[in-house]
Amino acid sequence: MTDHLLHLHGDVLAAMRRGPRDFARLAFALADEVEPDDTEQGRFRDRVASSGPGDELTALWHRTLTAWDLAEQADWSAAPPRTDERRADAYDRLGFGAGLRKVLDHAVPVFKEPGPTIISTTPTPWYSRDTAAVRSFYWTAYERLLRDKGWSDAAVAGLDEASHAVVERLADPMRPDAYGARGLVVGYVQSGKTANFTGVTAKAIDAGYRLVIVLGGTLNLLRGQTQRRLDMELIGRENILRGANPDDPEALIGVDYQDDEDWPAKFVSHRGRPSALGAFDIERLTTRDDDYQSLATGIRALEFDKQVRTQPLHVPDNLHRAAARMMVVKKNQSVLSKLIKDLRKIGGPLLSEIPTLIIDDESDQASVNTTDPKKWEEGKVTRTAINRQISELLGLLPRAQYVGYTATPFANVFVDPGDGEDIFPRDFLISLPRPTGYMGVQDFHDLDRTDESAAGSAERAHVRGIYDDAHGDRLAEALDAFVLSGALKLYRAAHDVDDGPFRHHTMLVHESVGVKEHAVLAGRIRSLWEKAAYTSQEGHDRLAALLAADFQRFADDGLPTPTAYADLKPHVSRARQLINSGGTPVLVVNGSKEQDYEQPDLDFDRTPNVWKILVGGTKLSRGFTVEGLTVTYYRRRTQQADTLMQMGRWFGFRPGYRDLVRLYIGRAEPVGRTRTVDLYEAFEAICRDEETFRAQLTRYAALVDGKPQVTPAQIPPLVSQHLSWLKPSARNKMFNAELVEIRSPGEWVEPTAYPTAAADLRHNAEVWRPVLDLLGDGPVTLLPDAAAGDSFEAQVGTLDHETLLKILCDLRWSVPSQFSPHLESLLSAGEGGERIDDWLVVLPRQTSTRRVEASVLGSAPLSLAHRSRRRGDLFGAIGEPKHRRAALRIARASDATNRSGDGTLESLARDRRGVVVLYPVVEEKPPPVSPTGAIAPEHLVMAFGLVAPGSSSAPKKNLVRFRTVDSTRGDFAIVERGADGS
Repeated sequence: MTDHLLHLHGDVLAAMRRGPRDFARLAFALADEVEPDDTEQGRFRDRVASSGPGDELTALWHRTLTAWDLAEQADWSAAPPRTDERRADAYDRLGFGAGLRKVLDHAVPVFKEPGPTIISTTPTPWYSRDTAAVRSFYWTAYERLLRDKGWSDAAVAGLDEASHAVVERLADPMRPDAYGARGLVVGYVQSGKTANFTGVTAKAIDAGYRLVIVLGGTLNLLRGQTQRRLDMELIGRENILRGANPDDPEALIGVDYQDDEDWPAKFVSHRGRPSALGAFDIERLTTRDDDYQSLATGIRALEFDKQVRTQPLHVPDNLHRAAARMMVVKKNQSVLSKLIKDLRKIGGPLLSEIPTLIIDDESDQASVNTTDPKKWEEGKVTRTAINRQISELLGLLPRAQYVGYTATPFANVFVDPGDGEDIFPRDFLISLPRPTGYMGVQDFHDLDRTDESAAGSAERAHVRGIYDDAHGDRLAEALDAFVLSGALKLYRAAHDVDDGPFRHHTMLVHESVGVKEHAVLAGRIRSLWEKAAYTSQEGHDRLAALLAADFQRFADDGLPTPTAYADLKPHVSRARQLINSGGTPVLVVNGSKEQDYEQPDLDFDRTPNVWKILVGGTKLSRGFTVEGLTVTYYRRRTQQADTLMQMGRWFGFRPGYRDLVRLYIGRAEPVGRTRTVDLYEAFEAICRDEETFRAQLTRYAALVDGKPQVTPAQIPPLVSQHLSWLKPSARNKMFNAELVEIRSPGEWVEPTAYPTAAADLRHNAEVWRPVLDLLGDGPVTLLPDAAAGDSFEAQVGTLDHETLLKILCDLRWSVPSQFSPHLESLLSAGEGGERIDDWLVVLPRQTSTRRVEASVLGSAPLSLAHRSRRRGDLFGAIGEPKHRRAALRIARASDATNRSGDGTLESLARDRRGVVVLYPVVEEKPPPVSPTGAIAPEHLVMAFGLVAPGSSSAPKKNLVRFRTVDSTRGDFAIVERGADGS
C-alpha cells in the first residue's frame, strides 16, 4: 500500500534544501489531489504520536530536524546549533503549532552533544550544503550503509557535519590555480576516525577529487584493514567486481573477498555500476591483499578520459565524467618509491591537472620529520625517509590536499610551521567530539576526586593492579576474568542481547617489546591456563568467587547478569572451548616480517570467532583494532605520552559488555635500579594533557569579528605536560613555542606547580599572611547548589585588585610558566574599560571530626587540607567541586548564571568581583602541628584556585597572546597577538 503521507513529506522536505520553509504552503502545492488530508498538521501529529520503531515518516523527520539542529551555519536562524532556540526557529519557519511541536520534540529530542572544534585559516568558500547536495552519490550510499548498520540519526548527522567541515577547507578541485591545503583531524584512540575519513573521501570524490591516496599504516596488517573498510563501506560491490558476474565462479577468479565472511552481504551496493547510473566508477589501484606494486596497466592507469580534450581535467565538463582512482598504501620506503617513480613517468603537465586527496592515517607515525632541527638553521633540511617521500608526493601533485588523522596530535602540531614543504597543518586543525558510547581514558580515571587515598568509581569498576598482597601476580586472575567475561557475553546473547559485538572476544597481554620475552610470556600463560582447571570443581569455585566479588558488583543494571553462578556454568564451558580452539588459548603477535602478522586465527574479518589471548608489543599498539578486547594486562613503559596513549587498546566501543572491561595495569613498574613508575597515573596525566589541549581548542575556536583568534601555526603552546618524565612526544618531534597569556574570565584556574624548597614555602606563606587577617572571625555557610545539598563553611574577606596582583606577582613556583600566562591576563585586565574591582577571598573550613586546624605565622587557626603531589612537583586536583561551584556563582561566570537559592552566597556576588579560594595544604600525614597548635610555614603549601569575573574581558576580546618561534623568521622573530588582536 502506498504511503501517501510519507511521499508528500519526502517531496516537501526535498524542496527545503536551504532550510525550513512554510510547510503548509509547499504541501498544498505538492499534494496529490486524491489525498487532500495529507496537508493537515493533525494527521501528521497523530501519525508521529502513535508511531513505533521503524516508522519511515518519523525517521525522515528525525534526519531532517537533527540536520537542522546541528548545522554550524544556518542562514535562516541566528540561534546557535544544538539549542532549543534553533529548533524553535525551525518550527516557526515551518509554521508548526504547539501540539505538533510537542509531539516532534518527544520523538526527536534536540541533539545537544558538542560538535567538532575547528581551528582554521579563513577558507575560500566553494563547498556549500547546496553544492554537496547536487553531487552526493557516494556519500548517500555511505550514509545509507551506516543507517543499515544501526547508526542513529544523530550519529550520522554528526559525521555528516564533521566530514563536511573537512571538505569545505580543502581547495576547490575546479579552481584554475593549483593550491594544496594541509590539515589535521584529531580523534580519540579507537574512536571511529576511519569512519570520518571514509566520509571525507566520499564527499571529496563526489565534489571532484579524482585520485585518492590513503597512507594506511606501516604493516600489511593495518593497510589491509583500512583497504577492506574502504572497499566495504565506500567503493562497494560493483566497483570491486568491475562488471564480473557474481554468479559465475570463473569470472570471480582474482576478485578479492570471495573468502570473506561478510562478502557480499555487508559490502555497500550501489544497485548497479555507478557509471551506468549517471555517476562515475572508482577504480582500485590496490586490493585487500596487494599493496601498491606499480601501475598495473602502465601509465594509462592514471590517464583520465576527457570529454573536452583541449581542456585540463579539472574543468567541470571533464571532471564530473571521469572515474576516480583510489589506492591504500603502506608507509613503507620501497612502496612509496615505486609510486613516486611511476608518477614521475607520467610527468608534470598531467599530474598538475589531477585534484588529489592524500589521507594519512596515524599521521604522527613515520610521517613526521625527526632529523636534527639545527641542520635547518644551516640551510640543510634533511628529512627522514617517509617524510621526504610524502613531501615529494605533494610536490609532484600540486593539486594534492593533505589531511592527517591521529589520536595523538602533539608531534604534528610541533612540526615547523615555516617549512613549507612539510606536513604542518597550516590550513586547519579539527578536533572531533568524543563519540556517544565511546569508552576512553575518562572512563577508567576519576579526574575530579580530591581524596587521593581512595579509588574513585571508575577505578573501582574497571581497574585492577598487577599484584596484590594475598595472591602476588594477578595474571592468573586476569585469565579467570577473561573466561568469566566471555561466559557473561554468551549468557547475555542467550537472553536477547545483540550478539554482534560478541563475535570476537580477546585479551591483550602487553609487557615489553622484546620478541624473546613474548615467547616466554606466552609459555607462562599456557602453563597458567593448564593449571587453571576450568572444568574442575576448584576452577568453578574460583570463577564463582570472582563473579560475586567483582563482576556482579559492577554489572550494568540494564543488561542481564546471572544472580547465581549455576546459571552461568554452561556458558563457562562454551567460553573455554572457544578460547582453546585450535589447541591453544594464546596467539603471539610480533616479529619484524609481515608473515609474522598474517595468522589466520588473528584475521578478524575472515575468521568467524577470534576468542584468544594476544601477546604482543608495538605492532598491536597503533592503528590495529583488537576486536572484542575485554581484558588487558599491561606493564609496558615508555617516556612519550603519545606512544603510551596509542598502547591503550582497551579504549573504544564496547556495546553490551562495557561493564565487563577490566584493565590490569602496573602501579609500580621498575625504571632503572631505584625508581618505579605508576602506569595508571601516567595514563591519567595523558588524559589531563589531552583534555587541556582540547579545551583550549574549544575556547579559541570561536571567531572574533568573523576572523579566527588563532591559526594552526599558533597551536604548539597549547600542549601541556603533567608528568616530568612523560614528554608529550619524542624530543626530536617537538617544536619550541612560548605561550605568553591565557585569558580565563569566568573559568576556574587552579595552579598546581608549587615550590618544594622550605625557603620558598615560607616566603609564600609570608606573602599570603596579611590576607588571613582580612578574613571574618565567624564562618559563613555557603550552599552553591540547593538540589545537591553540598553546603560548606568558610571564612571570607575582600581585597582590592591591585593588592591581589602584588601578592600573585610575589609568589614563587616550581614551574613558573604554568601560572604566568594566567597572571599576565590579570595584569592586563582593565584594558578596554573592563576592570576588576575586588576579590572575595574564601577559606573553606572542614567540619568533620577528623579535621585538623593550625595557625601559621601567628594567624588564627586555619583548616588544613591534605593533598599529594602526583606528578613530580605538581599536585593533582586541589579544589573541591562544591568550592568551584560556589566561586563560579559568586564571580557570576557565564556558565553559572542560575541563582543557587542561597541568600548568603548571592549577597556576596558582585559584577567585576573575582573569587580566590585559599587552601592551606599539608602533604604529611599526620601534619606536623606543634603542641601550641601552630604549623611551621616550611611545612605548608599556600595553594589556591581563582575565578576572574566574567565581566573582566569584553565578549569579543581575544583570549590569548602568543610568542611563536618560526624558522623562516630567524632566532629573534616573534609573532605576538596583543590585547587588541594586532
